[in-house]
Amino acid sequence: MAADNETSSIRDAEANVGIKAPLAEVGTRNLTEEEVKEKRSILKNVVVVSFAFTVLFTSYNSMENMQSSLNDDNGTTSLAALYVGFLFSGCFLPSLLLKYLKEKYTLTLSAFSFSFYMAAQFYPRLYVLVPTAVVLGLGAASLWASKGTYITKSGKRYAEITGEDACAVITRFFSIFYMFYQSTQVWGNLLSSAVLSVNAEVEFNKSDEHLDLCGYNFCVNNRNYNESFTDGNETQDISSQLPKPANWQIYALATVYLAGPILATLLLLTFLDPIKGSQENTMEGKSGCQLIAATFNHLRHPYQMLLVPLTIWSGVERAFLGADFTAAYVSCSLGIHMVGFIMICYGAFDVLASMSASTMVRIFGRVPLIILAFLINLSMIITLIYWSPNPQQMPVFFAISGLWGLADGIWQTQINSLYGVLFAGNTEAGFSNCRLWEATGFSIAFACSSVLCIHSKIIVIITILVLGVTGYLIIEVIEKSGGLYKRSD
Repeated sequence: MAADNETSSIRDAEANVGIKAPLAEVGTRNLTEEEVKEKRSILKNVVVVSFAFTVLFTSYNSMENMQSSLNDDNGTTSLAALYVGFLFSGCFLPSLLLKYLKEKYTLTLSAFSFSFYMAAQFYPRLYVLVPTAVVLGLGAASLWASKGTYITKSGKRYAEITGEDACAVITRFFSIFYMFYQSTQVWGNLLSSAVLSVNAEVEFNKSDEHLDLCGYNFCVNNRNYNESFTDGNETQDISSQLPKPANWQIYALATVYLAGPILATLLLLTFLDPIKGSQENTMEGKSGCQLIAATFNHLRHPYQMLLVPLTIWSGVERAFLGADFTAAYVSCSLGIHMVGFIMICYGAFDVLASMSASTMVRIFGRVPLIILAFLINLSMIITLIYWSPNPQQMPVFFAISGLWGLADGIWQTQINSLYGVLFAGNTEAGFSNCRLWEATGFSIAFACSSVLCIHSKIIVIITILVLGVTGYLIIEVIEKSGGLYKRSD
């Protein structure tokens, strides 16, 4: 989710602004026995945070991808509520928790907040899913803020002890973290697929009438589509025809989902040490009102206004693939047990694109890379319009998922890089807006998922994509023409 923004911003802002982290050089002084122990403790803490996030998001990512298939519109409605909670809390709650609980206990409490929504999977009613999703959204904003603060402070303290360059150490620590985190999409979907594949069979002989209601024609609540699919004299809802897993499979998944945040909480509480040293807390001393004012005041910046549609797109495109593509194309035509396998392909190509994006920017430049991502997504959307999903065309499902992941890896790295480059003098407000509008994109997509048909959703996402890329290209034209006029202050 909102997840990958921080590392990408640090890594890519450095690459594109021209800030290069020097090679780590250990000072000539000898370390005392106490400093050697603290050095090892810091490395251990970075691994603990990284592994705890891996456990937590292995559960969460798998659960999020399955919501639209397992719980239909109740699941997507709850995900919309989740990101509304994230939007609300992101402006002020992290600063308050970090001020009073500090990093370790903010991480621990935030990780535990995920367990309520996971437990709701045992009884997935709307009045249970929505409140627990809001709680998760409130905790998620603080989780990511405290993670970034903890790793940054740990890197600074490690640099103090060893005499290495702080920038190099912090970058290295974030690389370690994301080496763990990026694998969660793979492990989570392997997990769900392993459970759901038991006693499951792909139905290659599905009727043409059923397949006609999948893909571009998928529409759970549209009577026109439901009327074309009947059982005797009774009109059937397409969602009722999608085969659901056995109860034991649902409960097994819910148990695994719940185990993730509980185990992550125990890891953080037991093995994570509080931050040592006199590192200044940059969030301390700022009230919620000040943070909100700074975030929305930043919207007056012309570049920020132009970036709003593209930032919304970065949330919309991930939510569309995770909720709508999996339900309308994969679950409807192949079966719910195939969702995980196809999303593994998405995650693998996403990681590949994220790792290679910075190198590609240095070779080809940012504009060609953005255009490439735009063309990939546009071609995939056109494919989704004209292609009728069929179990006999299995490679097409994986190709669409993989190419979408390739484009997503470009979007995530380059959008965050843009925020780091364009708002280098006001990064806090800039990245607050980045998280704000990305979460808005998730909220829009999940809210539309339960009320709009696929053909209507595709019109929405194409509009946002075109507006987003147009706004970005306007920024590039302005920069090529000399940039914005800047006042002396």
